[in-house]
Amino acid sequence: MKKTTGQNRDITRKWRPATQAVRGGTWRSEHGETSEALFLTSGYTYDDAQTVADRFAGEAQGMTYSRLQNPTVAMLEERIALMEGAEACRAQASGMAAMTAALLSQLSAGDHCVAAKAAFGSCRWLVDNLLPRFGIETSVVDASDNAAWEAAIKPNTKVFFFETPANPTLDITDLQHVCDLARAHGITTVVDNAFASPALQRPMEFGADVVAYSATKLMDGQGRVLAGAICGTEEWVEETLLPFQRNTGPNLAPFNAWVVLKGLETLSMRAHAQSRSAVTLGEFLEPRVLKAGGHMLHPGLPSHPRHDLATLQMEATGPIFAFDVGTRERAFAVLDALELVDISNNIGDSRSLMCHPASTTHASVSEEARADMGVTDGLLRINVGLEDVADLTEDMDAALSKAGL
Repeated sequence: MKKTTGQNRDITRKWRPATQAVRGGTWRSEHGETSEALFLTSGYTYDDAQTVADRFAGEAQGMTYSRLQNPTVAMLEERIALMEGAEACRAQASGMAAMTAALLSQLSAGDHCVAAKAAFGSCRWLVDNLLPRFGIETSVVDASDNAAWEAAIKPNTKVFFFETPANPTLDITDLQHVCDLARAHGITTVVDNAFASPALQRPMEFGADVVAYSATKLMDGQGRVLAGAICGTEEWVEETLLPFQRNTGPNLAPFNAWVVLKGLETLSMRAHAQSRSAVTLGEFLEPRVLKAGGHMLHPGLPSHPRHDLATLQMEATGPIFAFDVGTRERAFAVLDALELVDISNNIGDSRSLMCHPASTTHASVSEEARADMGVTDGLLRINVGLEDVADLTEDMDAALSKAGL
């Protein structure tokens, strides 16, 4: 197989992020294709028995089975690792497959995990329900309270797990402080970076050990496929994550990997453009929301309690924000009045989408936990897409008026 400079790490690591997003990790076959090839195969053949024996023994390079390696998936893994600034990456079947594998691959009965209380509903379900079923102790803390992280540490604490920005309340965690604290105590940090992507934030630059993604979101960015990824050191990926993944099988399909590869080529442009529009739309909405007695949750606006930290950690504050209109009835009225913005629970899409988290993304979370997280009945979360922001503003203006706001 002919390899290009995109597969030579000595070269690709020197490239800037925009170049890595287009060319990093690219392999080329003997046909010299410009676009990455799609390898739809579950298995591989070998010239002789010794070759396959050597590969399975780890004594020779090469593919053995697509649950372990696939050329298209490997290209995606290499590209994400380069963009993240990580030594290695393993792709996953979905974002939640990534979060589950990142935790279960390294936690055992008797261990303790400290997690941020504000999190995606399924992530919070892992912490509140799944991990305890396997004898793993968990605690949740206010991620914006630096002292709370240290206070939660126990002798058996093995992992800190958090999102920043958090879904859907846009809590911002101080990456440098929490990662430094974890490292001082021998604790592994697992950061869910799906709201930002490596185009806007690279947690490893602040000391994070493991960065996990729903690549369904900004990385694909066009609502087409499910995908996930986990980044870390080569040692951690090979010795901790890979044995779990090899034997449990949360692997990404080659076609989905190919689609995400195409999405990565435009990720930075999309993420920055959508971030700018999100700030513009947020500035328009804030006075209306405040006048109606609600509040904004937008890290790109000065009113956010951690606006300065968000702008320090992130190149731009992302396409997603939330606002509270007081009641479920009002929230539903706003959603029902939208004409351009779609009602949908996805994020990171090139289309503008809005949802009511309490009845969708966080419906599986207990009412008590939702209240603790700040996921109120009046909360709405919006993903700002690539449409003309003037059209989005007009749609939101009309919807708020129809809802009596």
